[in-house]
Amino acid sequence: MSHRDEPRTVKWLLVGAALIYLALFLLLPLLLVFASALQEGLAAYMASVTEPMAQAAIRLTLVTAAISVPLNLLFGLAAAWVISKFDFPGRNLLMTLIDIPFSVSPVISGMLFVLLFGAHGLAGAWLADHDTKIIFALPGIVLATTFVTSPFVARELIPLMRSQGNDEEEAAMTLGAGGWQTFFRISLPKIRWGLLYGVVLCNARAMGEFGAVSVVSGHVRGLTNTIPLHVEILYNEYQFGAAFAVASLLTFLAVVTLVVKSIVEWKSGLSGHLP
Repeated sequence: MSHRDEPRTVKWLLVGAALIYLALFLLLPLLLVFASALQEGLAAYMASVTEPMAQAAIRLTLVTAAISVPLNLLFGLAAAWVISKFDFPGRNLLMTLIDIPFSVSPVISGMLFVLLFGAHGLAGAWLADHDTKIIFALPGIVLATTFVTSPFVARELIPLMRSQGNDEEEAAMTLGAGGWQTFFRISLPKIRWGLLYGVVLCNARAMGEFGAVSVVSGHVRGLTNTIPLHVEILYNEYQFGAAFAVASLLTFLAVVTLVVKSIVEWKSGLSGHLP
């Protein structure tokens, strides 16, 4: 029996169960975040998101995303191009390495950078001699965020570029187009929506990353606290209204990400291919 031949009762039960699940575990928490953020009034909300420590956390989060997302954009493009266009020894190993940040806990990822660049790490003495600070500073936060978010762009582009094949690129090069010309005139337009999709997800994860950044940041107020870390500090200090107010910024980002994701899928016609 085809799923289209299921009784109407079964269909409505399945749809109803899915909607109830989404309402309880997605919509209700989102509404509660915004309701809790505004429970003390709009003036208190604005005061919470504009006070100096919150502004410093917002700036650091934006700077971190502004550095890590373009780096992962370039890495994802290069990795997807190599993996989908060429056969070479170690290709499967490279694909496995790209997935490592998905399988390793973010906290462990942060610990790896501490072991490498911390005061007692492998490069700690050299960094101290050259008066260079990575851990408990912006470079460490950027490194940890870049590592955690590195697979997003590549993993969106690899299956897309593989499915498109190389026929158009080969035809362009046969007609005399150079490598860069072929990339910008042929390849890039074909993958632009998948690329945007990966960038959107990468940016959302970069701004919301907690575990790895928590390990390498040192929780220095006004200096190394991103938005998630600032929310944790406010909540632990029982400043619940302020914590939810700042958390609503990330919640709003999550909603915007879902909207952009839906638009990209609709514009690209790849809703069946993009996860």
